[in-house]
Amino acid sequence: MVSLQQHFPFPLEEDRYLYSNNLKPLDPPCCIQVTTEYFDEVAEKRRLLEAHPERCFHALPGTLAAQWEVVDAVVHQLVENYPDCFMIEKRDDEWTFRNLLLNETERFTFGDASTLPVQPLDWIGRHVQEDLLIMVQRDDDVYLEAGQLCFPSVWSLTFDLGMAFQEIHRPVPWSNELAEKIRKFLLRVEAGKPWTRLNWTLQVGRRLHIPLETFDEWGPARYRVTPENVADEVQLRVEEQCVLRLPGSNALLFSIHTYLKSVGEVCEHPDWAHKLYSVLVTLPEQIITYKGLSAYREQVIDYLGRCL
Repeated sequence: MVSLQQHFPFPLEEDRYLYSNNLKPLDPPCCIQVTTEYFDEVAEKRRLLEAHPERCFHALPGTLAAQWEVVDAVVHQLVENYPDCFMIEKRDDEWTFRNLLLNETERFTFGDASTLPVQPLDWIGRHVQEDLLIMVQRDDDVYLEAGQLCFPSVWSLTFDLGMAFQEIHRPVPWSNELAEKIRKFLLRVEAGKPWTRLNWTLQVGRRLHIPLETFDEWGPARYRVTPENVADEVQLRVEEQCVLRLPGSNALLFSIHTYLKSVGEVCEHPDWAHKLYSVLVTLPEQIITYKGLSAYREQVIDYLGRCL
């Protein structure tokens, strides 16, 4: 039996709120993590893709070459970093991929989409916990043109498809100067030199799938947080976001691995509890509004304060 790793990347380094893009080189250069939640999360991705394909996968025409590059990159990262879990055999363009965790084997011709049951990006995304997005670079900008997005945090792949980077992030309360700096950084990302960052928020309920389209299902829960249920209901949501250049198509692959830890579980780590408390106390009003925390922030602060 393969032993999977437990992993939670706590995102806060300071005991006060600081806004930065916190990008750093990805070392080791692997954008895929296989954790103890693998079976549950991959099963949930596949369920969502079957139930809601209209919001979980989109690919514009002309993205197949980049999709195949993602297959190549992700398959080799899986095989090299988790050799007890995944295998690849190649005879020229004939590939046999084995997912030993799920006891699945897929034989296909690399580069021929007709030999896979779904599009290449959609297929490889069904073997990993990460959401996978492809942004195409042209006209001195990057545009979202393909993605398998099963675990969004209050955004919509359907709505954002085809948009440029700054259009997608227009609701983010950052300065135009910082937004432009990040855009220019993305244009300069080099093949073989991936980058990563951590993004965080709080949410109510232990669900990874929070698309804009289902606001009526999860939105009202934010107003039902009480001192009695705050420890279990409110989750610290962390997204480990990686970006790497696909050298053949020159597109960018963004991978997003989402982790949840309840506020009660955070309090089991005194340093984490102290930092989260301090950051929530010092959050600017515009960030509170952007992250949707107004309805229950005070309950979380009160609970964390009792833990310290």
